[in-house]
Amino acid sequence: MMVRFTGGNCLCSLSSFTKIIAVFLLALPLLSQAYVTPKGKRTVTCSSNQTSYDFIIVGGGIAGLALGARLSQRLTTSCILILEAGPDGREEPGIFIPGKKGSTFAGKYDWNLTTTPQVNAANRTVRMTRGKVLGGTSALNLMVWDRGAVADYDAWEQLGNEGWNWDSMMPAMLKVENFTKSADYGSVGVASGGLIQSLVNRVKPAHQAAFTPSMESLGLAFNNESLSGAPNGVSLQPSNIREEDYTRSYSVEYLTGAGSNLVLQLSAQVSKVNFDGDKRTTGVTLADGTVIGATREVILSAGVFQSPALLELSGIGNSDIITAAGVTPLVSLPGVGENLQDHQRVQLNYILPNGSVGFDRLKFNTTFSTEQLALWNAKQPSMFDFTASGYAFMPWSSISNETSASLLALAKANVNNDSSTVLQKQLELYADESIPQIEIIFSDGYTGVKGYPAATDPQFGIETFTLIGGIMHPFARGTVHISSSSVLTPPTINPAYLSSPVDFAALVAIAKYLRKIATTSPMSSQWVTEYEPGPAVDSDASWESYTRNVTSSIFHPVGTCAMLPKADGGVVNKDLKVYGVEGLRVVDASVMPLLISAHIQTAVYGIAEIAADKIVAEWEYLALGKVK
Repeated sequence: MMVRFTGGNCLCSLSSFTKIIAVFLLALPLLSQAYVTPKGKRTVTCSSNQTSYDFIIVGGGIAGLALGARLSQRLTTSCILILEAGPDGREEPGIFIPGKKGSTFAGKYDWNLTTTPQVNAANRTVRMTRGKVLGGTSALNLMVWDRGAVADYDAWEQLGNEGWNWDSMMPAMLKVENFTKSADYGSVGVASGGLIQSLVNRVKPAHQAAFTPSMESLGLAFNNESLSGAPNGVSLQPSNIREEDYTRSYSVEYLTGAGSNLVLQLSAQVSKVNFDGDKRTTGVTLADGTVIGATREVILSAGVFQSPALLELSGIGNSDIITAAGVTPLVSLPGVGENLQDHQRVQLNYILPNGSVGFDRLKFNTTFSTEQLALWNAKQPSMFDFTASGYAFMPWSSISNETSASLLALAKANVNNDSSTVLQKQLELYADESIPQIEIIFSDGYTGVKGYPAATDPQFGIETFTLIGGIMHPFARGTVHISSSSVLTPPTINPAYLSSPVDFAALVAIAKYLRKIATTSPMSSQWVTEYEPGPAVDSDASWESYTRNVTSSIFHPVGTCAMLPKADGGVVNKDLKVYGVEGLRVVDASVMPLLISAHIQTAVYGIAEIAADKIVAEWEYLALGKVK
């Protein structure tokens, strides 16, 4: 007897009806995923009008798009749905033109989140820019393409996550990129063949040329292979820009390599994850009430603020917080929304001599801006190419041995045997001279709190540069939690800036050091006046006050769904599975248990690549009828 299935119709002999029904029931799960052709090749048709998919990924940012594309390429008989809350911004000049970086902040492509008033930072609220757009924050960020130290990634494994280390992360990060060779960079730590294009910017302001020799005069060596796992030194960092047309190269590139079994829905905000009585995911509910099923997994890639918020809205987290928000608890998991870490920064700003041409000119000179945009459109070098490229990473001893000893002693006094395993591990990193604790950025144009002069101000039209300094391993631990059962109510974000006396002392030291850089030759010849804070800030008390009034974020929040043992406050295990439920993972920056000494986007791409390997391996294993 032969059985043939054609478009769901069964052609068979009635005498074998009972046997055929049994065969049909056994085959039904496979038929729901794929039709088997006469040649034995499986195909699958996936569309946006389905009510159920094999995998649902919540969030179309770095992790969501990278993960979705990789799953579609390798699980070819599965339907994969990515739900992105924002619109498609690929035709937005503010996104794709590098020199318009920052222009999309606080606009329609931004979640427009803010912190609670920061009691140790002059009671200010701080903007938390996160992308609400296809591509997520990779569509809005400042395109820094770098990596931390080897020990940063090894620390993740040492915290209880087997297999998460430099040796696993580096190949995953390299898989992502296609680096354009440059005389400004060596050959170690970069790769070719990936979907994300990177290069060292061809446009560098003339006054930036003084940055590297000034840092060398202060004892920092030039590092032309800073992405190799040894980032200490002064360097010209790459940016994720496409050489062909000098446009932003970001996570949407993954869609070009995705299979037809990947479905993307935009402007689709998820309000919660759904579970059955056995605490296994069944799908998600959208903000408009639409329910979409998931037969295999739901994966949260909504980012460091929304992923923990969605867990809480779904009943997973600290039961007291969830109950107070009006949500019925499902699983007690106190680590959800805790362990928030972020790179904190201060900055000093300097006015260039008359006749200098800098990035500020694009703001106040319409004719110049129009000319530069015409050059960019003609694919000629232009100020609209520009992204910051002058960076320095260093240990505390680069400021002074006294500063290093003082901060380490203060850190030891604030971390003891009762502290979390994460803080104890961080203390180890803090004492390691091979790991950067400070980042210095030469940023052309104005960045600060005082504000660029208004059009009515006599100083309107000044050209400036900014020296930005940040701490790489902050001891402050903040939180993000829901306060309402509605997903439309933004989560409450408290990064606890400057709550650690270590962080405060460190940022004061950095602020003073930024002035030292500015007054070191040849940088000292590149400016005429310190615009912010100005010469009135010259005592310890005034530096402390200035630091409290200007400390802000470099926009690298991590850790709120930490990959840690549950007993240590973990939310996900080493396979990124949420504790206490089945069929739910988190894949984004929120799983990073400890912040790295670098900007985080390359690490998030690497996490997504490793997550794809884990998920594919598991489902291919299960397809063989084995149990894992």
